[in-house]
Amino acid sequence: MPRGQRRRREILAVAERVLLSHGFAETTMQRVAEEAGASKETLYRHFNSKDDLLIEIVVARTETLRVALDASFERGESIAVVLRELGRNLLEAMAGPEVIPLLRIVVTETVRNPALGIALFTAGPERTTRLLTNALEAAKGRGEFQGRDPALAASLYIGAILGNQTLINLLRPPERPLSAQEMDTRVDEAVALFLARYG
Repeated sequence: MPRGQRRRREILAVAERVLLSHGFAETTMQRVAEEAGASKETLYRHFNSKDDLLIEIVVARTETLRVALDASFERGESIAVVLRELGRNLLEAMAGPEVIPLLRIVVTETVRNPALGIALFTAGPERTTRLLTNALEAAKGRGEFQGRDPALAASLYIGAILGNQTLINLLRPPERPLSAQEMDTRVDEAVALFLARYG
């Protein structure tokens, strides 16, 4: 990895830690630069503003999930396998201790700057829904999916996996993260519901 790119990633990691510790309002570019052991000039060479920094953190957070999702969709597995892998990947991605606090910051700051919410939506939910929609359209051609509207079905499945759990976690601190067994149970039930309607 080129030195500049490595330094950029180091600064992003520090910026995320500062944001989660102090909140968006109390985080300044000066503070991030000091914590990262960089000058403000170096920081501004990589990021134009605090908003840009937050957008980059959100995009970087989705990178690991994107790689996992792409692998699931590219293998051409049956729709049941794709749904299971997708569900588990989504739950594991949301289980990280930094995810919900970061999501709260983005939701709060989106009122002031809608570009923050758009960045998260584009990198996460919109992309995932599009990939699953494409997979369901392909499954329809193979006779594995009987629905009339793959996009609606994709949205409903992702909602079944994340919707209630994410809302609960946003509104109150989770008592504990879901265990691996609880994730598997949740995913299995969502897949069974999906296939009962569309399989």
